[in-house]
Amino acid sequence: MAPLLERLFGTRHPVIGMVHLLPLPGSPRWGGSMDRVLDRAVADARALRAGGADGILVENYGDLPFEAGAVEPACTAALAVALRTCREASRLPAGVNALRNDTAAALAAAVAGGGVFLRTNVHAGAMATDQGILSGRAAATMRDRARLRAEGVAVFADVLVKHAAALGPRDPRAAARDAVERGLADAVLVTGAATGSRPDFREVAAVRDAVPATPLLCASGVAGRDMGIVAALADGVIVGTSLQRGGRTGNPVDPARVKALVAAARRAWGR
Repeated sequence: MAPLLERLFGTRHPVIGMVHLLPLPGSPRWGGSMDRVLDRAVADARALRAGGADGILVENYGDLPFEAGAVEPACTAALAVALRTCREASRLPAGVNALRNDTAAALAAAVAGGGVFLRTNVHAGAMATDQGILSGRAAATMRDRARLRAEGVAVFADVLVKHAAALGPRDPRAAARDAVERGLADAVLVTGAATGSRPDFREVAAVRDAVPATPLLCASGVAGRDMGIVAALADGVIVGTSLQRGGRTGNPVDPARVKALVAAARRAWGR
């Protein structure tokens, strides 16, 4: 069987672009038009495809402030619709994240929308965040996946996720091992401190050392200038801000920025 990333994305070193959704039904800034949400999402997904991205990650980024627990049913439904619409429009493998940490909703949306992976921000352990204390949902997530016969939906787990602080000593090695060995995560993600912030590459190296056989992706703040060190430590990237117009989070995706980063990634990994 091909390694996980190659099986999901057709390459061992994928560039996965973010589709940051506009506010969804039920959120404070919901604009009342799902068509508008989908039009913007499809435009971003197609721009990622045009720029050479290998996959997309659909996320309810516009739903600030995020729920600490379960998202509303309307959000889950909208995520599923957006995921399927973007996947069909771009013809790219797609994943989903239900912010802030509703992996049950993400899994449901992935199953209904044809997603091949989900992102979970706190899979094992607990983190102090602007939503309060978020606790890992590994036991529920992996049991839900088995119950739904959705083993084809890979679980990508953040290690010490951004916009959060560890409740104890910050130990990326232990956190990575817990996510993989005890939480059964299929891949791990390392981010910077906030959206658009570069990862601490010492932490990326620590995670790589802790779980050398598990796919590792850098998942925030990646730019073309970083691809040399990223390629030396990680297997892929998830990119949002640097692919958006002007490098500003929340702007539409700029195909020229996608092409530039994809070219840098291919040089760095020798694709």
